[in-house]
Amino acid sequence: MEDTLPSALEGIKVVDFTWAALGPTTCDYLAVYGAEVIKIETQARPDLWRIVSPFAGDVPGIDRGGLFATANVQKYSVALNLADKRGVEVAKKLVRRADIVVESYRPGAMARLGLAYDDLRKVKPDIIMLSTCMYGQTGPLAHLPGFGLTLTAASGISNLTGWPDRAPQPSGEYTDFIVPRFNVLALMSALDYRRRTGEGQYLDISQMEAALHFMSPVLLDYSVNGRELSRTGNRSEWAAPHGVYRCRGEDSWCAIAVTSDKAWEGLCAAMGRQEMLKDPRFASLIDRLDHLDDLDNLIEAWTIEHNAEEVMEVMQAAGVSAGVAESGRQLDNDPQLKHRNYYHEMDHPEMGRMSYSGMPIRMSETPYRITRGAPCLGEHTAYICTEVLGMPGEEFAQFMNDGVFH
Repeated sequence: MEDTLPSALEGIKVVDFTWAALGPTTCDYLAVYGAEVIKIETQARPDLWRIVSPFAGDVPGIDRGGLFATANVQKYSVALNLADKRGVEVAKKLVRRADIVVESYRPGAMARLGLAYDDLRKVKPDIIMLSTCMYGQTGPLAHLPGFGLTLTAASGISNLTGWPDRAPQPSGEYTDFIVPRFNVLALMSALDYRRRTGEGQYLDISQMEAALHFMSPVLLDYSVNGRELSRTGNRSEWAAPHGVYRCRGEDSWCAIAVTSDKAWEGLCAAMGRQEMLKDPRFASLIDRLDHLDDLDNLIEAWTIEHNAEEVMEVMQAAGVSAGVAESGRQLDNDPQLKHRNYYHEMDHPEMGRMSYSGMPIRMSETPYRITRGAPCLGEHTAYICTEVLGMPGEEFAQFMNDGVFH
């Protein structure tokens, strides 16, 4: 039955001028939920995620990048030299038949190519264009380059990550996986607006401003109380114990969080340490917060005698929040994810059989589908240009010889 249902974005056409993580992930959502996404890229300056590890089989190659594969499922790849005016004209032909254009270059880059919003409106008056960059298209910092790691620091997130007696700890490209949700929401709103009015629009998404939504408690605490939230490691003001505890085995850990007196009673029972309930150091949340080192030592003395899965199961059965700190291997074999058919295995011409992650949102009437993996660079150039755009074979061959498709 599900195979006969339409996907949510079936019929929507997208031209994807993005690279690295955030922009491609935005378009990846669109593709998996049914949109036709044509990715414009070039061998002269390949997508960053094509050329960074991990590589399939640990063999480097422009079509073997694991990170690229995760963010470009079900897209068509067209190799197009935009430094050549003929390449720009091909891009405009793709825009003419599109609903959405997404780009993640530095401000001004699309305009220098002749592909700014005003240029594209002349080609497709109702086009929806989304630009997503670090700080937005205007302002004193708009021109600055950067990636998720630097934006995570600039937005204040890294300042909250780590231990109170140490420097801030980088938390990876965290914002690269926050902002795409905002981008997709904005695009859905623009599509709805166009449906109602017949008008397209330009969407200027500041990745910094989107990320700040996750800093709202910090901003509120400072504006109201004049207080700056500091790094607390694994600890919490409203839970004790609250940490990740070493378990039996190599690099084996389990997270445990106790947020109520009932959960505290459950933890003591699960450990077989009911005498802790009478210990004045742990009589209340405030008392436990005052004796966290003692508490953590007692808990880890118990968890180290058990494997992480056992700790999780025993704690959960006792009504205590607990979860294994899973590795990539464990996630790949997670029984819950397997039951939900989260992973989709497909063949790739360079990487062989590989697994692609599914989507967290399942819609009963408009399901997502993953039927094709990530493309090789330029894999669909001939198909898109000759079959979709109707370019004559001789012209295509001439463009190929001239380096337009590069």
